[in-house]
Amino acid sequence: MASDAKKLQPIIVKKVKKAGHAVHGGAWKIAYADFVTAMMAFFLLMWLLGSTSTGDLKGLSDYFASPLKVAMTGGTGAGASPTVLPGGGADLTQQVGQQHKGESADPLKKRRAQELARAEAAQQDAKRLAALSAKISAAISNNKKLAQYSNQIRLETTPDGLQIQIVDEQGRPMFTSGSAMVQPYMREILREIGTALGGVENRISLDGHTDQTAFTGGLQGYSNWELSADRANASRRELVLAGMPEDKLIRVTGLASSVLLEPDQPQSPVNRRISIMVLTREAEERLLGTSRVPVLAEPEAAAPPTEAPAAPGAAPAPVRQAQ
Repeated sequence: MASDAKKLQPIIVKKVKKAGHAVHGGAWKIAYADFVTAMMAFFLLMWLLGSTSTGDLKGLSDYFASPLKVAMTGGTGAGASPTVLPGGGADLTQQVGQQHKGESADPLKKRRAQELARAEAAQQDAKRLAALSAKISAAISNNKKLAQYSNQIRLETTPDGLQIQIVDEQGRPMFTSGSAMVQPYMREILREIGTALGGVENRISLDGHTDQTAFTGGLQGYSNWELSADRANASRRELVLAGMPEDKLIRVTGLASSVLLEPDQPQSPVNRRISIMVLTREAEERLLGTSRVPVLAEPEAAAPPTEAPAAPGAAPAPVRQAQ
């Protein structure tokens, strides 16, 4: 019976299942990518340091040691600004500390502002010179004595300013022949122009001209150069006596016959003239350049006393004396 009971017991079979390896995550890939990126940046930095000159390295070091504003204008270093935020500030007039870049620091905007200022100054000059031209024309036409000489007074607006030219006419010279002695009618014209120029802001240039007739006076070495300079200075004195401020003049020159009004007729009376140029601001800056010359320049050619006319009798008969 016992053997039969053993035969009836169930047989239990245990099967052990072996678990596989756990699935690996991708976090290591991110760490490896970061490591490779850091190494690449490190080697790039080493390459840059190795290929940069010593001077450039020092410049970079100085730049990071102190702000550009401090390096340019001086100061105690970074963060020396008295503003609430250390190292910051919007006031470009501060001398120390870092500064925010303002609109006025933009070179393009600064250039445009300068161009606008020049254009506005040019417009003001044009209006002022146009008003001056009308004032002189009215003053001459309203004066009965000077109205008859209006054909000898030429007003012209040029790129350099308002040009006022007083020219000779056949039989009616501005100066005594061969000298710088002003004729009475010429004195009245100059006095009228000088009065009109009294309140002008612009500076003035004055030139004397002659024709190509050779000067044959009694003074040795005296030529059309000295004569034109003497006549320009005589005209200057009349303008100043009429009320034109002497500090308005920046140049008084004698050009002889180097700039003829009628080149085809070098001995024409109109070539003998006095030219008064009321300069624009741009022409004044171009004439003066960067240096500041005295208000009244001496004539280009030294001349003997202007009030002593040359003796006409000393000239040979075939040669006509300059006028």
